[in-house]
Amino acid sequence: MRTLSLLVALFLLVGCGYKPSSKYARQSVGESVSTSVVISAMDPENTVIIKDAVDSAIIEVFRTSLTTQDQSNTHLTLNMSNPSYAPIQYNSNGYVVAYRMTLNLRIKKTHNALSKDYSAKGTYDFTVEPNAVVTDQQRFDAIRLSAIKAIASFVAQIAAEGARSNYNSSQKAEE
Repeated sequence: MRTLSLLVALFLLVGCGYKPSSKYARQSVGESVSTSVVISAMDPENTVIIKDAVDSAIIEVFRTSLTTQDQSNTHLTLNMSNPSYAPIQYNSNGYVVAYRMTLNLRIKKTHNALSKDYSAKGTYDFTVEPNAVVTDQQRFDAIRLSAIKAIASFVAQIAAEGARSNYNSSQKAEE
């Protein structure tokens, strides 16, 4: 019974022309991608975190290889705004017990000598002990996780573009 329901679900997905969004995103960036991150003078340690998060997201989501800029189909230049913290929860004594980290990324995608700018935002909520200072480890983790969410937002934008271009090209082919 379980196998039958799985086969029916697969048949419906294949029959309706379902394609995962990563396929559309990969069409937009090509087979190889290079990245560079503009180093923030205010917070240079976080630049390394962003670069690692971007590279791992490219490998996982786009399923492409990372190469040097001169060998890549697409180059991504990332610029990170200064991360901001906002208290989101207080305890009964008025001490902050939770913060929200917000990170904005400006991403410039250069593909086939055409450039386009994107804006992506990521947030991450984390707790702290009452009347405690945010540790470096908590700050790094919050920046890394909010950067991953911002990159996921960028991937969604790229996938939507790929789906639109695929739809537009199929409409032109029918005419």
